[in-house]
Amino acid sequence: MTDSDVKAMTADIEVPSFKVAAFTSPVKLSEAKVAIVTSASLHHPDDEGFSPGDVGYRVLESNKRDYVLGHWSPNFDAIGYALDINTVFPIDRLDELAARGIIGSVSDKHLSYAGNQFELSAIRMDSGPAGAKFLKEQDVDIVLLTPV
Repeated sequence: MTDSDVKAMTADIEVPSFKVAAFTSPVKLSEAKVAIVTSASLHHPDDEGFSPGDVGYRVLESNKRDYVLGHWSPNFDAIGYALDINTVFPIDRLDELAARGIIGSVSDKHLSYAGNQFELSAIRMDSGPAGAKFLKEQDVDIVLLTPV
């Protein structure tokens, strides 16, 4: 099925209209602190790795580059990660954006989840909100999601 097929099938679906739309006034990008949230099952060598069904998260520190890739899906080709960490965790690119003043700063802490999960309710109801709370406590304004 092509994109044009999907567009044709959904063209007549009504879009909901909301009387009140929730929103926040965002911080200017040039002033924003940015963190990465990846689903690549990254962790530091001294941290507990991800096991099947692990719906928790690991905290990744910006000043380290010793991440271990724990993603085990047969549909994931880890060669890109082996060649360049930034394919799943673009920390160097964020550092460059901060150095150029495009973003305000890069958070010292980032999060990693195991993305190859079948039961997502625990992430949606527990570890997802807990991770969001953790990042808010780090004064993170923007999260860059890198799904793997």
